[in-house]
This record gives sequence, C-alpha cells and structure tokens, in this order.
Amino acid sequence: MEEVSKLPLPEAFLDFLQANGLDASIYIASDTPRYIRLKPGSEGDLREIEAEINCNLERVAWLPGFFSLPPHLQIANSKAYKEGKIYGIDAASGAAVLALNISGGDNVLDLCAAPGAKLCMIADLLGDSGSVTGVDIARHRLAACRTMLQKYALGDRCRLFVADGTTFSLGPVRKFSHSRSCESACKEDTFTEWTSRRPWKERKKARKARKPAASALIAESDSPELIFYGRDSGVLGTSKSELYQIVCRSEVLSRGYDKVLVDAECTHDGSIRHIQKYEHWGWETLHQRVLNAERTDNLTNLQIKLLTNGFKLLRLGGLLVYSTCSLTVSQNEDVVERFLKENASAELQEIDAAKDWPCKSGRIPKTLRFDPVTSQTSGLFVAKFTKLAI
Repeated sequence: MEEVSKLPLPEAFLDFLQANGLDASIYIASDTPRYIRLKPGSEGDLREIEAEINCNLERVAWLPGFFSLPPHLQIANSKAYKEGKIYGIDAASGAAVLALNISGGDNVLDLCAAPGAKLCMIADLLGDSGSVTGVDIARHRLAACRTMLQKYALGDRCRLFVADGTTFSLGPVRKFSHSRSCESACKEDTFTEWTSRRPWKERKKARKARKPAASALIAESDSPELIFYGRDSGVLGTSKSELYQIVCRSEVLSRGYDKVLVDAECTHDGSIRHIQKYEHWGWETLHQRVLNAERTDNLTNLQIKLLTNGFKLLRLGGLLVYSTCSLTVSQNEDVVERFLKENASAELQEIDAAKDWPCKSGRIPKTLRFDPVTSQTSGLFVAKFTKLAI
C-alpha cells in the first residue's frame, strides 16, 4: 500500500478502484512494454527495422506477428512506420481480434472501428478473400481509420461507414444476379472506383445531409455514410439501392456477418497510458469521463445496445467478440450477464487460444481479463459468443 500512496491519483479515483475490486498498484506499472504488429510480408525487413530504431524487437511468443518494445521508444519517425511495415497495437487488443478465429473468405464487421489498429489486423488476417466492414459514429475518427488502411495498403477488401453502431443494419455486400437488363442497371447510380476527390455536387449533398433535420421526416444524415471502399470490398459496380438495402432478420441467419467485433466505448480505466494523460488534462476531466455515475450508466446502456445490435447482424453459427479496455465489472461481466439473459440464442464460447495467453479468467467462466501486472499489456476484458438456432 506504500507504493499506492505515492501514486499521483486523486482519492476519488482510488475509491472508484476499490469499489470495483481493482488493484491501484497497476497504475505504477510504467515499464509495461509497447507493442507493434509486423505487416505480413515484411519479415525479411526485421533486421533492418531493428537497426534503424536501434533496438532488438522481442517476439511475443503467444501472439503471432507481434513484437514488444521498451515503453518510451518512439517509432513514428522510423522509415518502417512511415512505409507501413509496422503499426502500433497493444497485445491485448491483438488477442481480442485473434479470438474471432478469422479465416479467409469471412465477412467481418468491426462495429466500433476507430482508431483503426484492430481493423488493420482484421484486414491482415483476411488476406486475399472475404471482406471487412468498419463502422464508427465519429466521422473524423473513421477518417483516421481510412488513412491507416491506405497507409498500410490494407484497404482493398474494406468498406467504412459513418453510422451509429447501435442501429447499423446493413449486411455484407451481396452478390446480385447479373440478369438485370443493361437499361435498368444504367438507370441506377452504381459505385465506380473509390477516390478521395468527389464531384462538387456530391460534396454539397453530403454537407447538406450532415446538417440537423428541419422536419420530423427521417433525415438523410440518419443513414450510414460510406466514406471509403476498396476495389475488392464488393462495393465496386454495386448500385446504391443494393448497397443500402437493410438486411432483415430471416436473411441475416444465413447471410449475416461471419464474425463481429464489438470493442465498445468505455471509461478506458484499464489503460495506464490513458489514465496518466489526466495529469496533463486535469483530474477534473477524470471525474467527468470516468467517475461520473450518470456517464457510466449511459456507457453501460450504450455497450449493451452495441453488443445486441452486433449480435443481430451475426449469421447463425457465427462468432462475436465483445471487449472493453475497462476493468470494471459493470462494463464487462454485468453487460455480458444482461445480454445473455435477453438473448436466448447467444452462448458464451471458450477462447481456445487463451490457454497460452498471460491473462486471468473473468468473473464469468470463459471470459478473460488482461491487466498490466499479469499480462504486461493494457487492461482489456474479452468475451466470445456464438449464435445458436432456437
């Protein structure tokens, strides 16, 4: 406890940790390493990368393609980073993606895609088949995802939608019959190859759509906004009516997403680096974002809605991973229990790969918890579900 008393943390936050059964000493684990993922195909450049950053990269034995770095080593100015051969992603986040068991041909939904590292890893794992759909409600954050995909040349099979993850209802791109006549096809507004330069009329229409609706009618801005699509994402040559066709419940069982990741918005209290930022942001901001009871209640309601909607879009027999970088029970086990109670077709799954992972079991069997002391990673909760026929 002597070490804890030296922490630059306010009493209210220490009380918050104690109330949630969390060990405050994790916030002195400043030697927790940083992690990078080496882009597949760049293995031959490993020695050159090490020479440039003047550091031996240590392989993470339990997570393929991951390497650990000293916590204060900067890679942003390195040639390897600028050329997209490496990107930063915490090992616990990588484990959450690995838990999805992604294989070639899968249609994957990342329902809270920003800031984009997990999206890049999903695209990595898909390789030359399948698709990934990234959704986020914050346009500027999703635009950062787009930048990452382009930087690392991982966007060919990806499409990005600015949308509310609690109501997003578009399924994977369907393969439509080519029996339509040329005349009917030509009448429809089909997607050509994506470009960052849009016609003036389209930009004007998009700006208008983002303005608040002036009437009680459903605003155009309530619809998902497609801000990026790769050439092999299934969008090219598709009409807008086809792309924006809402998937109904009977269809989703057979034609929904194979895998869904719901890395939900949370209080981020499991991230040491995030909490340490409050020293600069001001501890009052910590009260507003983490300790405020009304905010945390709103967050748990958001989390259950995101999880429920992600599961709704999952095909029969598909897999969904729910994760947060909070270590509180209310945002993790409590959400899982409530979700299972409200969804009879949902079943928790064992995460087979976890037998080799440096993590603890959650308070519910088959759920996992990473923390800085046990795992040498950022804090993360992970639960995996499948959809059963009922």
